[in-house]
Amino acid sequence: MGSLTSDQLDGNSGLVINPLDPEEFRRQAHMVIDFIADYYKNVDKYPVRSQVEPGYLRKRLPECAPYNPESMETILQDVQEHIVPGVTHWQSPNYFAYFPSSGSIAGFLGEMLSSGFNVVGFNWISSPAATELENIVMDWLGQMLKLPKSFLFSGNGGGVIQGTTCEAILCTLTAARDRVLNKIGRENISKLVVYGSDQTHCALQKAAQIVGIDLKNFRAIKTTKSSSYGLSPDSLLTQINLDVEAGLVPLFLCATIGTTAITAVDPLKPLCDVAKQFGIWVHVDAAYAGSACICPEFRHFIDGVEGADSFSLNAHKWFFTTLDCCCLWVKDPSALVSSLSTNPEYLKNKATESKQVVDYKDWQITLSRRFRSLKLWLVIRNYGVANLRHFLRSHVNMAKLFERLVASDKRFEIVFPRKFSVVCFRVSPSAVMDKLKPKYENCHSQQLITEEEAINEFNRELLESINASGKAYMTHAVCGGIYAMRFAVGATLTEERHVMVAWTMVQEQLEAFLTTNTPFN
Repeated sequence: MGSLTSDQLDGNSGLVINPLDPEEFRRQAHMVIDFIADYYKNVDKYPVRSQVEPGYLRKRLPECAPYNPESMETILQDVQEHIVPGVTHWQSPNYFAYFPSSGSIAGFLGEMLSSGFNVVGFNWISSPAATELENIVMDWLGQMLKLPKSFLFSGNGGGVIQGTTCEAILCTLTAARDRVLNKIGRENISKLVVYGSDQTHCALQKAAQIVGIDLKNFRAIKTTKSSSYGLSPDSLLTQINLDVEAGLVPLFLCATIGTTAITAVDPLKPLCDVAKQFGIWVHVDAAYAGSACICPEFRHFIDGVEGADSFSLNAHKWFFTTLDCCCLWVKDPSALVSSLSTNPEYLKNKATESKQVVDYKDWQITLSRRFRSLKLWLVIRNYGVANLRHFLRSHVNMAKLFERLVASDKRFEIVFPRKFSVVCFRVSPSAVMDKLKPKYENCHSQQLITEEEAINEFNRELLESINASGKAYMTHAVCGGIYAMRFAVGATLTEERHVMVAWTMVQEQLEAFLTTNTPFN
């Protein structure tokens, strides 16, 4: 295969002849780097949540692809004019929604290196450095977390970088399924039961559906305020005993460190003790909060992990490594390989046959894979453990600051305990119910609603007004029937001043809301 010649392209002398010409790459890449640097410099000036309406982009772009090439200058101008307005700015210092997607220079440049090499590292021979660096960096991060040696390559376990937690759970659940079915017969798949809590991420249910678990055998065990919405070991044991009595087979438990809604923590050790009695595979989902556990003061949240079979965290959430980078460790890599391996003739090679290398294609769903370890390696090396801990602690301290600000205003209340850098709060019922009562008693076409529903609706509309302002972006949680606003600190550019400004804006929105808005319209 060679480069296209000009006569093949209608004789247009302005066409790019070689799509990977080094000097043209250098010229255009500088333009893109300048564009992104300017974007970061000015990102706080954009409305945090995109203000566009559905379908906006189709109205702005041509109906057909261009026949002849367009310059990078023209394309970047269109990015600024048409794409940026439709971007929700996750890197904004005023972004406090969902969980963070914290970026960094090292993470970005690592992504550039990965894209530049553009290797397809499905097995060792396809690019030895891609496999071996991933082996090494996963052991590094595991050591930073003080994971048991049994999870590391140095202890006969091992780590792999997946795309997301959804993939990590799917892979481990598949391995758990096959391990059990190989013992009891594949015809008994309808007896397998998967356990989580009502706070567990929906990725578990999706994975269960994909691997063939009967929907009626999916257990989302109810949590309560008394356990701070963590999964109760007693509730788990009760449910398992009921399932065993019904002739079902307990298979898989997903315990969470830092749940999606309110960052609740499941008690690992007692849950693992229960699971061990029944031979249940325990996966620990620490997608968000796992990164904080490199700090000694947070490590206790994963005490008991030695009883689990697998553990994962998302470095692309709160570890300054660009999406996607989900780090998964397993005690028994052979369980993954047994379920996920293929060995077609066209992939056979001496290195694989020697059994001395890792072929990561057999640790994941897809065959092809990116050189993700480069960006994680750059992040760890360029900042070092000390700085990474400092970054994480600064975010927790800013969350503590916001928590104190909320507590200082009697119109607001903290709804759920803060454990990491997410503060769940709301307008207190006592502050607004007198004003709301005449409205909620006659709202929604005369349909009567409860006081709790009224205060939930009030907070929902207040949050929407905050987000519509473009000055900050937060999302919500509903737990125990209570609607709470979530203030999640973790954007790399966020500083204390942004937290202070956000809080002032929340107060101002409430005051304006109370005086000018009619709730439940």
